[in-house]
Amino acid sequence: MPRASAADAARTAARVLEAATRRFTSDGYAEASIEAVAAEAHVTRGAVYHHFRDRRGLLLAVVRAGHERVAEHVRDQAQTHQDDAASLRAGCHAFVDAVTQDPAARLLLVDGPAALGWQAWRDLDAQTSERELREALTALVDPEDLEATTQLLSGAMNEAALWIAADPDDPRRPAAAHRTLDRLLDAVVAPAEPTR
Repeated sequence: MPRASAADAARTAARVLEAATRRFTSDGYAEASIEAVAAEAHVTRGAVYHHFRDRRGLLLAVVRAGHERVAEHVRDQAQTHQDDAASLRAGCHAFVDAVTQDPAARLLLVDGPAALGWQAWRDLDAQTSERELREALTALVDPEDLEATTQLLSGAMNEAALWIAADPDDPRRPAAAHRTLDRLLDAVVAPAEPTR
Protein backbone atom coordinates (compact mmCIF):
# COMPACT_ATOMS: atom_id res chain seq x y z
CA MET A 1 0.00 0.00 0.00
CA PRO A 2 1.58 3.38 -0.97
CA ARG A 3 2.56 5.76 1.79
CA ALA A 4 0.54 8.95 2.12
CA SER A 5 2.02 11.90 0.31
CA ALA A 6 3.24 14.95 2.17
CA ALA A 7 0.19 16.82 0.87
CA ASP A 8 -2.14 14.11 2.21
CA ALA A 9 -0.38 14.19 5.57
CA ALA A 10 -0.68 17.99 5.73
CA ARG A 11 -4.39 17.79 4.95
CA THR A 12 -4.89 15.18 7.66
CA ALA A 13 -3.00 17.29 10.21
CA ALA A 14 -5.10 20.34 9.28
CA ARG A 15 -8.31 18.32 9.65
CA VAL A 16 -7.22 17.09 13.07
CA LEU A 17 -6.31 20.63 14.12
CA GLU A 18 -9.71 21.96 13.04
CA ALA A 19 -11.52 19.14 14.84
CA ALA A 20 -9.47 19.70 17.99
CA THR A 21 -10.24 23.41 17.91
CA ARG A 22 -13.97 22.65 17.70
CA ARG A 23 -13.88 19.95 20.39
CA PHE A 24 -11.67 21.89 22.81
CA THR A 25 -13.85 24.98 22.29
CA SER A 26 -17.20 23.25 22.74
CA ASP A 27 -16.28 20.72 25.43
CA GLY A 28 -13.37 22.49 27.15
CA TYR A 29 -9.83 21.16 27.03
CA ALA A 30 -10.24 19.16 30.24
CA GLU A 31 -13.28 17.29 28.90
CA ALA A 32 -12.39 16.80 25.23
CA SER A 33 -10.87 13.42 24.49
CA ILE A 34 -8.48 12.40 21.73
CA GLU A 35 -11.11 9.85 20.71
CA ALA A 36 -13.67 12.63 20.17
CA VAL A 37 -11.16 14.66 18.16
CA ALA A 38 -10.26 11.64 16.03
CA ALA A 39 -13.93 10.82 15.40
CA GLU A 40 -14.71 14.39 14.35
CA ALA A 41 -11.68 14.47 12.04
CA HIS A 42 -12.58 11.01 10.62
CA VAL A 43 -9.15 9.59 11.49
CA THR A 44 -7.80 7.05 13.96
CA ARG A 45 -6.37 7.91 17.37
CA GLY A 46 -3.03 6.79 15.95
CA ALA A 47 -3.26 9.41 13.22
CA VAL A 48 -3.83 12.11 15.84
CA TYR A 49 -0.79 10.95 17.81
CA HIS A 50 1.25 10.68 14.61
CA HIS A 51 0.77 14.38 13.86
CA PHE A 52 0.59 15.70 17.44
CA ARG A 53 2.71 13.88 20.00
CA ASP A 54 0.09 13.97 22.75
CA ARG A 55 -2.98 15.85 23.93
CA ARG A 56 -0.89 18.73 25.25
CA GLY A 57 0.93 18.93 21.90
CA LEU A 58 -2.42 19.13 20.17
CA LEU A 59 -3.55 21.94 22.48
CA LEU A 60 -0.26 23.75 21.86
CA ALA A 61 -0.89 23.57 18.10
CA VAL A 62 -4.48 24.81 18.54
CA VAL A 63 -3.38 27.76 20.70
CA ARG A 64 -0.48 28.56 18.35
CA ALA A 65 -2.92 28.67 15.42
CA GLY A 66 -5.18 30.98 17.42
CA HIS A 67 -2.29 33.32 18.23
CA GLU A 68 -1.39 33.37 14.53
CA ARG A 69 -4.99 34.23 13.54
CA VAL A 70 -5.01 37.11 16.01
CA ALA A 71 -1.62 38.40 14.82
CA GLU A 72 -2.75 38.23 11.20
CA HIS A 73 -5.82 40.33 12.03
CA VAL A 74 -3.61 42.82 13.89
CA ARG A 75 -1.31 43.12 10.86
CA ASP A 76 -4.22 43.51 8.46
CA GLN A 77 -5.77 46.33 10.49
CA ALA A 78 -2.47 48.08 11.20
CA GLN A 79 -1.52 48.07 7.51
CA THR A 80 -4.59 50.09 6.60
CA HIS A 81 -2.82 53.18 7.99
CA GLN A 82 0.30 54.95 6.73
CA ASP A 83 0.86 56.99 9.89
CA ASP A 84 2.85 55.11 12.56
CA ALA A 85 0.68 56.26 15.46
CA ALA A 86 -2.58 55.44 13.66
CA SER A 87 -1.17 52.06 12.66
CA LEU A 88 -0.24 51.28 16.28
CA ARG A 89 -3.67 52.34 17.49
CA ALA A 90 -5.49 50.26 14.87
CA GLY A 91 -3.36 47.20 15.63
CA CYS A 92 -3.89 47.46 19.39
CA HIS A 93 -7.66 47.78 19.07
CA ALA A 94 -7.66 44.92 16.54
CA PHE A 95 -5.83 42.71 19.05
CA VAL A 96 -8.40 43.27 21.79
CA ASP A 97 -11.27 42.54 19.40
CA ALA A 98 -9.64 39.55 17.70
CA VAL A 99 -8.52 37.73 20.83
CA THR A 100 -11.88 38.16 22.58
CA GLN A 101 -14.05 37.41 19.51
CA ASP A 102 -12.07 34.45 18.17
CA PRO A 103 -14.13 31.24 18.24
CA ALA A 104 -11.40 29.74 20.43
CA ALA A 105 -11.18 32.76 22.77
CA ARG A 106 -11.51 30.65 25.92
CA LEU A 107 -8.70 28.38 24.73
CA LEU A 108 -6.50 31.36 23.95
CA LEU A 109 -7.14 33.24 27.18
CA VAL A 110 -7.99 30.68 29.86
CA ASP A 111 -7.50 27.00 29.01
CA GLY A 112 -4.29 27.54 27.04
CA PRO A 113 -2.34 29.33 29.77
CA ALA A 114 -3.71 26.97 32.45
CA ALA A 115 -2.89 23.73 30.62
CA LEU A 116 0.29 24.77 28.82
CA GLY A 117 1.75 26.91 31.58
CA TRP A 118 2.14 30.64 31.62
CA GLN A 119 5.64 30.63 30.10
CA ALA A 120 4.64 28.50 27.09
CA TRP A 121 1.66 30.77 26.50
CA ARG A 122 3.85 33.89 26.82
CA ASP A 123 6.31 32.41 24.32
CA LEU A 124 3.51 31.97 21.78
CA ASP A 125 2.32 35.54 22.37
CA ALA A 126 5.89 36.82 22.02
CA GLN A 127 6.24 35.11 18.62
CA THR A 128 3.01 36.61 17.27
CA SER A 129 1.03 39.61 18.55
CA GLU A 130 3.72 40.89 20.89
CA ARG A 131 6.21 40.89 18.01
CA GLU A 132 3.75 42.96 15.94
CA LEU A 133 3.36 45.39 18.82
CA ARG A 134 7.12 45.77 19.29
CA GLU A 135 7.59 46.49 15.59
CA ALA A 136 4.82 49.09 15.64
CA LEU A 137 6.36 50.81 18.65
CA THR A 138 9.86 50.94 17.16
CA ALA A 139 9.18 54.14 15.23
CA LEU A 140 7.35 55.80 18.13
CA VAL A 141 9.34 55.30 21.33
CA ASP A 142 12.90 55.77 22.46
CA PRO A 143 14.87 52.54 21.87
CA GLU A 144 15.78 52.55 25.54
CA ASP A 145 12.09 52.34 26.45
CA LEU A 146 10.99 49.99 23.67
CA GLU A 147 10.97 46.75 25.66
CA ALA A 148 9.33 48.26 28.74
CA THR A 149 6.64 49.92 26.62
CA THR A 150 6.03 46.68 24.70
CA GLN A 151 5.66 44.65 27.89
CA LEU A 152 3.41 47.18 29.62
CA LEU A 153 1.08 47.62 26.65
CA SER A 154 1.00 43.89 25.93
CA GLY A 155 0.19 43.13 29.55
CA ALA A 156 -2.53 45.77 29.68
CA MET A 157 -4.18 44.46 26.52
CA ASN A 158 -4.00 40.83 27.67
CA GLU A 159 -5.57 41.77 31.01
CA ALA A 160 -8.28 43.77 29.22
CA ALA A 161 -9.00 40.75 27.03
CA LEU A 162 -9.32 38.48 30.08
CA TRP A 163 -11.65 41.01 31.72
CA ILE A 164 -13.85 41.19 28.61
CA ALA A 165 -13.87 37.39 28.22
CA ALA A 166 -14.95 36.95 31.85
CA ASP A 167 -18.35 38.45 30.93
CA PRO A 168 -18.65 38.33 27.13
CA ASP A 169 -22.32 39.34 27.19
CA ASP A 170 -21.64 42.72 28.81
CA PRO A 171 -21.26 45.25 25.96
CA ARG A 172 -19.90 47.85 28.38
CA ARG A 173 -16.66 45.94 28.91
CA PRO A 174 -15.29 46.13 25.34
CA ALA A 175 -16.35 49.78 25.07
CA ALA A 176 -14.63 50.68 28.34
CA ALA A 177 -11.53 48.70 27.40
CA HIS A 178 -11.24 50.48 24.05
CA ARG A 179 -11.71 53.94 25.64
CA THR A 180 -9.06 53.19 28.23
CA LEU A 181 -6.72 51.71 25.63
CA ASP A 182 -6.99 54.95 23.67
CA ARG A 183 -5.92 56.91 26.75
CA LEU A 184 -2.90 54.62 27.20
CA LEU A 185 -1.98 54.96 23.54
CA ASP A 186 -2.34 58.76 23.73
CA ALA A 187 0.35 58.73 26.41
CA VAL A 188 2.60 56.46 24.36
CA VAL A 189 2.45 58.49 21.14
CA ALA A 190 2.48 61.93 22.79
CA PRO A 191 5.58 63.97 21.96
CA ALA A 192 8.20 63.64 24.66
CA GLU A 193 8.51 66.55 27.09
CA PRO A 194 11.76 68.46 26.53
CA THR A 195 14.33 67.84 29.24
CA ARG A 196 15.51 70.84 31.22
